[in-house]
Amino acid sequence: MFSLVVQMEVRPGRREEFLAGMADNAEAAVRDEPGCLRFDVCSVADDPHRFVLYELYTDADAFAAHKASPHFARWRRLAEQVLAGQVNTPGELLVTHTAEESA
Repeated sequence: MFSLVVQMEVRPGRREEFLAGMADNAEAAVRDEPGCLRFDVCSVADDPHRFVLYELYTDADAFAAHKASPHFARWRRLAEQVLAGQVNTPGELLVTHTAEESA
């Protein structure tokens, strides 16, 4: 499985706009893309402008389909306005353990 960890820094005063746009992107990805298995948006303690995403796809082709989707295009337009920085770290899920229900 293809995994992606994304670190994002949001411009001051744009947090709520970021969260709304990111929630739309994440919800549409899980709902509309069969290859998107997980899309988590996490805050960073003690810094209201930093976030970490964890995304899980069946494979790299599923992630490419995500990047070609209309909701991702909407997100990228918004990201240009609200993000101060972004670092993407792609990888492969090797081991997972979970006892949680979906949020």
